[in-house]
Amino acid sequence: MIEHTLLGMNHVTAMASDPQAIFDFMSKTLGLHLIKKTVNQDALDTYHFYFTDDQGTAGTDMTFFTFPNQPKGKKGTNMISRASFRVPSDAALDYWLKRFAEKGVANEGISNQFGTKIINFHDQDDQQYQLVSDENDHGVAGGTPWKHNDVPEEFAITGLGPVTVTIFNLGHMQYVLTEIMGYKQIAEDGNWSLYEVGEGGHGAQVILEHREDLPIAEEGFGNIHHAAFSTENRETLGTWIDRIKQYRLPQSGYVDRFYFKSEYFRAAPQILFELATTGPGFLQDETYDEAGIHLELPPFLESKREEIEKQLTPVKTDWRGR
Repeated sequence: MIEHTLLGMNHVTAMASDPQAIFDFMSKTLGLHLIKKTVNQDALDTYHFYFTDDQGTAGTDMTFFTFPNQPKGKKGTNMISRASFRVPSDAALDYWLKRFAEKGVANEGISNQFGTKIINFHDQDDQQYQLVSDENDHGVAGGTPWKHNDVPEEFAITGLGPVTVTIFNLGHMQYVLTEIMGYKQIAEDGNWSLYEVGEGGHGAQVILEHREDLPIAEEGFGNIHHAAFSTENRETLGTWIDRIKQYRLPQSGYVDRFYFKSEYFRAAPQILFELATTGPGFLQDETYDEAGIHLELPPFLESKREEIEKQLTPVKTDWRGR
């Protein structure tokens, strides 16, 4: 029995080749708020950028590591293959097609997936994304668009939608989602299947793509590092840590990231999941107006600031001068 149901998506973390380029794409093209400009706490020579809604709400975070000298990732099976972003309506997709044309963003046009209109697109690293229309959505609410972006509010991104996992051993991944994590399968279409948890809806969904014909994916920039799912607080996280241990999946145990608490576990070969709390949040150590402009470090890294800054390539993230 699951004591505390997962709330849905928390964040998705991907790998990018160039910190300036990914800032420009996420902030200037997609209109997301860089609410935290910090470092990977496990690799201090690497930026960690958090792009969110206006206030940094859990479930709206698309984050990036920019490992120096990392090779380009290879697509295949056994990978988290696509992140998605929610927009309010079908009409919003029409707006984004025009914006993508103006910005030179490669995309596949409007199509349908599980009865929902979508646009698949990618960035300069061939990182795969999707816009998903909330026209007929239910369940987990989206966030609030960043008030300083140049996208009309009625068309702007409000948070994360379903994450897609391309998998070789479908039965194992289904077991992890349904028996361990509490997801329910709600639809199937060929080698694609759709699952949701808690209140459901786009903010609480996972899509599995069953592919045994592809080579095994290889980690690198242009690929996703991990997907994180929300739990309320440290107490509920503790029950999940105990649950993951019971199933003997490889796991990290409790991790304090300062902005949230979490645990990582290996859901399948090369598939890294994280369970993360919805708080304390990103505005506990800097103001809303300053968020994302300067390098911010959690207290336990502040003494290493000079050493850390020497290893990082300067990136212009001050949106106020755009």
